[in-house]
Amino acid sequence: MERARIHEGIRRMRFESVLGRTERSELSQMEAAELLGISERTFRRWRDRYREAGPAGLSDRRLRPSLRRASKAEIERMLGLYRDLYRGFTVKHFHEQLGKRHHYTLGYTVTKLHLHRTGLVVPARSRSAHRKKRPRRPMIGMMLHQDASRHAWLSGDERQYDLVATMDDASSAIYSLFLVDEEGTASSLRGVREVAESRGLFCALYTDRGSHYFETPTAGARVSKTVLTQFGRALRQLGIEHIAAYSPQARGRSERLFGTLQDRLVKELALAGINTLEAANRWLREVYIAEHNARFAVPAEQEGSAFVADPSGAWRDILCIQEDRQVGNDNTVRWHRLSLQLPPSRLRAHFVRATVRVHEYPDGRIAVFWGPHRLADYDASGRLLQHQRQAA
Repeated sequence: MERARIHEGIRRMRFESVLGRTERSELSQMEAAELLGISERTFRRWRDRYREAGPAGLSDRRLRPSLRRASKAEIERMLGLYRDLYRGFTVKHFHEQLGKRHHYTLGYTVTKLHLHRTGLVVPARSRSAHRKKRPRRPMIGMMLHQDASRHAWLSGDERQYDLVATMDDASSAIYSLFLVDEEGTASSLRGVREVAESRGLFCALYTDRGSHYFETPTAGARVSKTVLTQFGRALRQLGIEHIAAYSPQARGRSERLFGTLQDRLVKELALAGINTLEAANRWLREVYIAEHNARFAVPAEQEGSAFVADPSGAWRDILCIQEDRQVGNDNTVRWHRLSLQLPPSRLRAHFVRATVRVHEYPDGRIAVFWGPHRLADYDASGRLLQHQRQAA
């Protein structure tokens, strides 16, 4: 502003000198305009303003304070909130919280301008040109991404947890988001199970090549198409294509998602006063996912959905741990440290040496199947529950 006023003073002195020469008939209006670098019409307008109001008539009217100018008190309140509560937030994230929590009405641009001027936020460096992103799938449900990020997500807790996210490629909408001590088969199955329960079955899932996702015969080589992990087996039974990522760039959407979450989620969990794993997962499910999708999800290119409903709920018996076992001579099945006693059945007098399939569900319950027949259910301690005689 000060520099502009100095420039205005120099301009005024030059104009007064040239105007005097035109009044003494030393210069024509055209010559005077050329000396000042303006048009002849502008010179006449300045002359008339000078005659009417004197030197004040030449003031740059752009320097007048705007009637819409933000109040100094509101700017100071905003800066104080940033210093006291939101230090480290990006301007966009900070501006969202101001509107949501503090009845702030000033625009994003004026907020950013004052944060930059005071040095509370350092302006971001301009980005270099980047490679073109892979085109999104045109419809939701055609392909989902699942990935995890290990980070100290909870304020005041130095321990790191894995944040497991399952998101749609077409819209970047998050369908499942939760924290666990360490990602693995159970967390991966849980992510797909939450999507199947809320949305239905989808066409394909894109993941990294972690050992719980794929069997890789040789380190760094391509994944096996025949030897499946528990997770791979479950997807195959559901008819979901499992796509492996072979480069970090291929997981760009997941990487960008976790970049956003690591910047925002830690701060929002702290603002909400959440510092336990159970409370964090409840808040993620009930509050954050909807807010994140409203802010960051984009419309899919095509309307409609590729999700398919599963009225029979077959996914419940598929998205669990499954292993084959041989029944012992005492008509029991060994499962880890448990001995599961098979009850009498109409199907056979006994199942000694028969091959059965054991299912272990997320809540610890266990079921034993012989082909399509569900022979028995057990609780997590191996105690026999209701005897099932019907085919599954």
